Amino acid sequence: MPRRPRILYLITRGILGGAQIHVLDLVLFLKQEYDIDVAIGDRGPLYDRLREEGVPVYYISSLARSISLFKDIKGLVQVIKLFKKLEPDLVCMHSSKAGIIGRLAARLCHIPAIFTVHGWAFTEGIPSTQRVVYLFLERIAARWAQKIICVSEFDRQLALKLHVCKERKLITIHNGIPIISKTLLARTENDSPVRIIMVARFSEPKDQHLLLTAISQIQTNTAFEVILVGDGPLLKQCQEMVDGLGITDKVKFLGARADVPEQLARSHIFVLTSKWEGFPLTILEAMRAGLPVIASDVGGIRESVLEGETGFLIPRGDLETLESRLLELIEDPELRTRMGSKGHDRFVQHFTFELMAQKTEAVYREILSGKG
Repeated sequence: MPRRPRILYLITRGILGGAQIHVLDLVLFLKQEYDIDVAIGDRGPLYDRLREEGVPVYYISSLARSISLFKDIKGLVQVIKLFKKLEPDLVCMHSSKAGIIGRLAARLCHIPAIFTVHGWAFTEGIPSTQRVVYLFLERIAARWAQKIICVSEFDRQLALKLHVCKERKLITIHNGIPIISKTLLARTENDSPVRIIMVARFSEPKDQHLLLTAISQIQTNTAFEVILVGDGPLLKQCQEMVDGLGITDKVKFLGARADVPEQLARSHIFVLTSKWEGFPLTILEAMRAGLPVIASDVGGIRESVLEGETGFLIPRGDLETLESRLLELIEDPELRTRMGSKGHDRFVQHFTFELMAQKTEAVYREILSGKG
């Protein structure tokens, strides 16, 4: 029997965010045909889940998200040692820090490398100092990868505009998620109260504050409530904000949940008020459930949400437009149903996991065959 190709995934954080779910889904799909290993910078939920699935997982203690010269050099040494021990045929990096350290280690070890961009660390909305630093680093690290997969065309075009690398290295493969049972399709018509849901980590990019401010100002006779799913460093701050705005009767905090599809199925409107994004899986989950989407027009979001058809796009931080669009969908059940249905159809046509996996594996095969 010929030896199966060995693929090593490298990712910085172990939270179950979009990049981590992307890696988990790919690993579970590909492990039937490839020998798969995963190296990770912390022992979070992703680490535990992979071990439960029988996937070899390696902890890189110095692979941290923040920039630290001492830690990053130590992390590079640890990654190189792991590469030499496992001798993978291909290394696939996810997230900015893992992408930079991993590509350098792969270059030094003469191993083909693919970096997947889940939103550039120099994209619009990110603080300017961080953007300058990461743009400089990405222009260097891009030389050490055979291919760079962008999960949105927005990110591919941004890389070309800012001269990160040559066009032949960049390819767009939109995120995709598995199809689920029709029993988990939302009913967006006249249930009461209208349930508005946001699924996102409570951190700086997601800007739950904007949604809470908008909710506090909406005047309508239609009963509604807001469901916030997720945890994170700004959770307590948002809870205090809800108390201060006097909207505790309208807002529920559910924390991190394993039943997100069920929560979406019981909802009527999905909202994501991010300051910056790549191509969020949460929006695809909402479309899969048949929910209309209101989202910030940042990153690659307009490649999933069609303005006025499957939902509404709002300018980053635009409180007035967010309030207006929320009110429109709260008071119009027919519009919710029409947009949600079109969103579901668009998901099935363009954003299933099967489509993403086929395109991604094709890139892997190209590199493994030496043609890339």
